[in-house]
Amino acid sequence: MGLEEELAGIAGAYGGTGAPVVHPTRTDVVVVRRGEVVVKAHSARDHAEALRPRLRAAASAALTGVMLPPLTPEVLQVAGRAVTVWPAGRPVAQDELDDAPWEEGARLLAALHAVPLTGLPGLPAAGGPARAARAVRRMTADGPVERLVRRAFDGLPQELFHGPAPEPFGAVGEAGPLPALLTHGDWHLGQLVRRGRWLLIDVDDLGVGDPAWDLARPAAWYAAGLLDPAVWERFLGAYLASGGPALGRGDDPWRRLDVPARALTVQLAAVAVVNAAGESRELDEVEHSLIEACNRIVRV
Repeated sequence: MGLEEELAGIAGAYGGTGAPVVHPTRTDVVVVRRGEVVVKAHSARDHAEALRPRLRAAASAALTGVMLPPLTPEVLQVAGRAVTVWPAGRPVAQDELDDAPWEEGARLLAALHAVPLTGLPGLPAAGGPARAARAVRRMTADGPVERLVRRAFDGLPQELFHGPAPEPFGAVGEAGPLPALLTHGDWHLGQLVRRGRWLLIDVDDLGVGDPAWDLARPAAWYAAGLLDPAVWERFLGAYLASGGPALGRGDDPWRRLDVPARALTVQLAAVAVVNAAGESRELDEVEHSLIEACNRIVRV
């Protein structure tokens, strides 16, 4: 029996009905849905030991109304892969992007960042910085575009990617330490589903970290000219109005966002280069914009 068939069987055991549907991904993650049940085989690099406290956090009362809770707080094992089981939700549709729930996503992030870590023991470091470094390492070619992306990455503070796990959150002064709070680690619109209300999904990178990284992807898209300034203002305004702590005190959000946004620009550019090479195609217009943003990072 193959992995997809085993996942479909697990979905049936948790009440899923109907024909299984395999959701395509660009990674080795395998997601199978049967009716109202979704079963996810995590990446081979994701170990059950790191997923367990993340899954328990999503199942905890502290995150009620913020994250989609799993159907079981246990990490299953199938064919050497960590497997989790979830209720199905409605994602943001492609034709909804012009009126996407940016404000609701911002409010959920603000609520997530406000959850005390004291009730969530054992959480590892959030995966944001590691994702950026991993994306750069996946580039195996050594052409001019790859060299440009690596130069942009090398110009970032390397202790973010190789240093120790973050310390607990401290008081924010004029410059202030980087805060370490509960952080999603890989937020974008695809991490929202609706089950009566919008909720965050995906615990793979949930952990202790700098919450500014959760705002970094839309910040990177805005800085690259790929996100309408009005949408960025809606998103940022909703986060701040909800008491989101990621940006500390002061009037300049880029004091906190600059480095994470540059890192996400590099990450997205590296992923674009790898995907284009794997699909034997040229970079598209959006991907070229990310490469040009890397060029600006290097020039600065």
